[in-house]
Amino acid sequence: MGATIARLAAMAARTRALEALETAGIDYELLEYAAHSDHFGDHAVAELGLDPTLTLKTLVISHGRDFAVCCVPVSGHLSLKKAAKALGWKNAEMADPAAAQRMTGYVVGGISPLGTSRTLPTLIDASVAHTDRITCSAGQRGLSFAVSPQDLAAAAGAEFADIASS
Repeated sequence: MGATIARLAAMAARTRALEALETAGIDYELLEYAAHSDHFGDHAVAELGLDPTLTLKTLVISHGRDFAVCCVPVSGHLSLKKAAKALGWKNAEMADPAAAQRMTGYVVGGISPLGTSRTLPTLIDASVAHTDRITCSAGQRGLSFAVSPQDLAAAAGAEFADIASS
């Protein structure tokens, strides 16, 4: 058990997302699972036995040279039209994976709304705003954290908006 805690502590120390939570003084639960190479959110839900409506996937969208981070439940889909409207953009598209990695400093499948290398507008789907706890990527494949949605929004400088479709 001690080795697992030490390994998690060493892993956690390497993520800017967890550093952001700690700097903000936010309590969180660290969750580790076997990393996978695709369907990252679905895999985290299955490995950890989580509710897919309360587990967020982090997506990067763009409009010209502008980028934003959107967090929606794994069980749903991001509505690009709704996200663009919430950001005051005319339209939006999914960012190219290489651009998403450049903008956030994270690899696809491990993108977190916290600790991004560039400060980006961040939206969290309103469906989770009044729940007790949500789960989100901790900035590395195979590592997530559980926290209150209000704390996540505060730490990320995010707004809640209706951006998901089922």
